[in-house]
Amino acid sequence: MKTAFVVLVLLAVLVSGGFTAVCHGLSEADATSAVAQADQRVRSCYAAVAAAQKAGANATGLLATLNDAGVLLSEAHLALINGSFDSANDSARQSMQKLDGFEAQALGLQNAAARAGYSNFMFKVVGSIVEAVIVLVGSFVVWSWLKTRQRKARKVVA
Repeated sequence: MKTAFVVLVLLAVLVSGGFTAVCHGLSEADATSAVAQADQRVRSCYAAVAAAQKAGANATGLLATLNDAGVLLSEAHLALINGSFDSANDSARQSMQKLDGFEAQALGLQNAAARAGYSNFMFKVVGSIVEAVIVLVGSFVVWSWLKTRQRKARKVVA
């Protein structure tokens, strides 16, 4: 009797463990939602990189991170198609974790590139103005020197 009771208790524990594992699994809707969120995040990060590159930033490091997140997102899509909802959710979550702080980094690079571009523009504008002033002042000095020399030459001849 004791052995039958022990077997029943062990069987109940094993069966309840199996049911809880099934109950805690993710549904298709949850996994689809997670993959969609990760997909949207990758798209917005791609747009942030494009804006940074347009401003002249070197976004090589960001592109490597974005590539890694894209690989994880691809794995999530594949797992979702195969019906492995837990794996799809996990890959989508990892993809989004890769992109934590990504948009702020891209914006920082974009702002730095914009500042560098503005500084470069101002250097060229101010440099051109200074060069023009130097040419004008130098021309005036040479003209004055030649005019004075010509007057002295006329006085000597006269």
